[in-house]
Amino acid sequence: MSSVSLINGDNGQLTDWSQVNWKKARKNVRNLRQRIFRARKLGQWKQLRRLQKLLIKSRSNLLLSVRLITQVNNGRQTAGIDKEVVNTPAQRVKLVNEWEMPASKPTKRVYIPKSNGKKRPLGIPTIKDRVSQAIVKNTLEPEWEAVFEANSYGFRPERSCHDAIEQCFIRLRGDSSKTLDKWVLDADKKGFFDNIAHEAITKMIGSVPCGELIKGWLKAGFIDRGKYSPTETGTPQGGVISPLLANIGLHGLEEHIKSINPKLGFIRYADDFIVTSKDKESLDSVLIQVKQWLSKRGLEISTEKTRIVNIKDGFNFLGFNLRQYNGKLIIKPQKEKVLAFCKKIGQVLSDRKAITQEEAINVLNPLLRGFANYYRGVVSKETFGYIGHRVWQYLWRWAKRRHPNKGKKWVKNRYFKWHRGVEWTFMCQGTGRKGKEKSYILYDISNTPILRHIKVKGQASPDDPTLREYWHNRSVKNGKKYWAKGSKYEQVAKIQSWKCPICGDSLFNGEEIETHHIVPVKDGGSDDTENLIHLHKACHKQVHSKSKLKV
Repeated sequence: MSSVSLINGDNGQLTDWSQVNWKKARKNVRNLRQRIFRARKLGQWKQLRRLQKLLIKSRSNLLLSVRLITQVNNGRQTAGIDKEVVNTPAQRVKLVNEWEMPASKPTKRVYIPKSNGKKRPLGIPTIKDRVSQAIVKNTLEPEWEAVFEANSYGFRPERSCHDAIEQCFIRLRGDSSKTLDKWVLDADKKGFFDNIAHEAITKMIGSVPCGELIKGWLKAGFIDRGKYSPTETGTPQGGVISPLLANIGLHGLEEHIKSINPKLGFIRYADDFIVTSKDKESLDSVLIQVKQWLSKRGLEISTEKTRIVNIKDGFNFLGFNLRQYNGKLIIKPQKEKVLAFCKKIGQVLSDRKAITQEEAINVLNPLLRGFANYYRGVVSKETFGYIGHRVWQYLWRWAKRRHPNKGKKWVKNRYFKWHRGVEWTFMCQGTGRKGKEKSYILYDISNTPILRHIKVKGQASPDDPTLREYWHNRSVKNGKKYWAKGSKYEQVAKIQSWKCPICGDSLFNGEEIETHHIVPVKDGGSDDTENLIHLHKACHKQVHSKSKLKV
């Protein structure tokens, strides 16, 4: 690996964050990850450990980890116990040039509200600990991607809860040609992240080069309101590497269940899982075995909340309700999630009585699109219509409150317009970047098209070098759902082959996407396809810190 071609400055020192060659960095890390994956598949243990040591020390891995933690992740503005954050390019340069793997520090305990009114504890590591965890995650993950079970979907690269739900559909759908599973074990575990035994994780990872670092993070403890508490069990929610360690700790559960009864179905998303069967008796039997398997790892199933249900009665999983109606499986958004979302929309408007209509639209649109994108792959048309009506009610009350002395007709004409054949469209006119008039339109969730999700195949992993074409095609298919079909934004993405030209990675790698004007609008640049290019948000910032973008 050539440090001169990767970064700028003499003697491998980084001088300008905007000049990092992200394509080179991603290629270096991707190649090492794929070689680690292959070595684990072939059982080449010496080669595996040698490659992992290379990746831990890789400058490319460090650069990508710093970028992830300080520019991409949502928690980048949240400090750990040292109260340090890294916000500027100069701070990132300093962090890279002075980098040494830090000794683990306790996490900062914070609490976030849950939907049931309770609070979930999170452990926030320091920025340096988060970077080192990202480095180690890149090193450890491809080894385990080579062996992870097919029906594990949570917190794995290019897998999602939608894959898990689609597998539920495959196991439980009604079919006259053959009898499929009719019974579901819906297990409720007590405090998984707080209680999993450290030995269950460290025993599984074995003699990995970064093993002592991982043990240090597990036992680092946390500080809550100035008081230190040790951690004898559990992995902190909030750590970059915690979801991977959780998956490692639960690896083997599917194989164990299949060894008891090969005909049983199993779907797991992180610590949430269900077992499916044609008969109830098989689930009664396997529940005992699952309890024993989990207890060896310090985990316990809540007897009161664990249920064995018939698919005709239905159950909730990952925010979806799955139930059979007249012999046909229907998957819908979970009722409680829908009501909570509507309440959230109402609260957003209630808390912002003084904002303008334009600001209200800018606040609500990301919420509405996010909910729609999560549920658009199931039977959601009726739900989207219901939410659309509730949103209209909230907006109507919000608009009337702003003008108590005006009549209903005046309020309607002020805030709701005819748009594309729809009379009650919440929209307004504002000023765009060129000083020209621009329309701001509320996203109409009721018109969201239903698009079936295609489940990831088998044990497929993006670290498998033999599946490069499969993952590219899958990325393109998923990308076509992101922009409206036939729109100029879709055309721009096609021209780019659905990749970010700065870092060379897929546009849909999980990072936020922004559209860049090659010739700036202030310099007379147009909104035509030829002048647009899609970039990851972090890459977009890099472009604007340079004098020009070479396309």
